[in-house]
Amino acid sequence: MKDKIHPKYVDCIVTCACGNEIHTKDTVPKLHVEICSACHPFFTGKQKFVDTAGKVEKFHRRYGKRKKGD
Repeated sequence: MKDKIHPKYVDCIVTCACGNEIHTKDTVPKLHVEICSACHPFFTGKQKFVDTAGKVEKFHRRYGKRKKGD
């Protein structure tokens, strides 16, 4: 391997939006993620809606809730 071209491989703390922390190694010391294996529906078996950047709210504002009979 050539010297001085590879990034440093350091301890990394990955923090999820749910509060879970995972300790691993990476080229950056800290990472922030929205979903991890502790809260992802595939791993937990529970359905969870993740509203990224207000897309669900934007949809409801644009189309509104429909009434029965429409």
